[in-house]
Amino acid sequence: MAGWNHTGVKEFLLVGLTENPNLQLPLFLLFALIYCVTLVGNWGMIVPIWLSVRLHTPMYFFLSNLSFCDICYSTVFAPKMLVNFLSEHKSSTFSGCVLQSFFFAVYTTTEGILLSMMAYDRYAVIVNPLLYTVIMTQRVCIQMVLVSYLGGLINFLTHTIGLLKLDFCGPNIVNHYFCDIPPLLRLSCSDVHTNEMLLLIFSGVIAMITFIIIMVSYVRIIIAIQRIHSAKGRHKAFSTCASHLTAVTLFYGSVTFSYIQSSSQYSLKQEKVSAVFYTLVIPMLNPLIYSLRNKDVKDAAKGQYCGR
Repeated sequence: MAGWNHTGVKEFLLVGLTENPNLQLPLFLLFALIYCVTLVGNWGMIVPIWLSVRLHTPMYFFLSNLSFCDICYSTVFAPKMLVNFLSEHKSSTFSGCVLQSFFFAVYTTTEGILLSMMAYDRYAVIVNPLLYTVIMTQRVCIQMVLVSYLGGLINFLTHTIGLLKLDFCGPNIVNHYFCDIPPLLRLSCSDVHTNEMLLLIFSGVIAMITFIIIMVSYVRIIIAIQRIHSAKGRHKAFSTCASHLTAVTLFYGSVTFSYIQSSSQYSLKQEKVSAVFYTLVIPMLNPLIYSLRNKDVKDAAKGQYCGR
């Protein structure tokens, strides 16, 4: 196929988090524990939401999809990463590396868009409570979730196609613990200027649009809360948004630090640190952030798992 990849590289070798052999087993145990907590925590959010009728609301519909994204994009790289901790030959085939970067990026982008949709949902329930059920119908919620997944798919399908058109002549050592697009671009022997520009533009545009949606929603929310005369009412409104604001700050802070920067400023060491946060820590923390501050979820979980 004209213009398609004719790479000489058949596999990539992953450096991982560290090359110190004494740290491989401790890191394996640590990240295996984190991954298990991530799976248990997020499924522990999804199952009660699915089974409890009183949680069949827009907010919990979005929350269950957020947990599903956390499970998916953690699973895209975590099992392979854990195997590599115990293996001397930390490798990935070329096609496996491309697929990993694609699916991980799809779910990461989808999660970012989902968080902006959840901000709009909080805006609708606080600013227009009387019209909330009219605005946030089941059909609208499903469409918003589909837009989130479609945005993630279109965004990184573009980058994956661009990646497949590059030549990789060697070296094949990826200075990372998973196949992410920026370190792969650094290994290409083709001109990657267009790929870098597309990555910066697409990531920047999506981040800007979702950030504007979140900021406008919360500005309107703050204005609406200031008009509430009851201190108890204001506290309840703020409490409704606190978990979401925490999740937004953690996710956007770490992802923006990794991707919204030029190649001249790019640092793989900094990328690894921030990547550990948004690929390992945030998926584990999200269910804790939402469930610990949410009485409905805790009550539903107790009811389901205690047989009530």
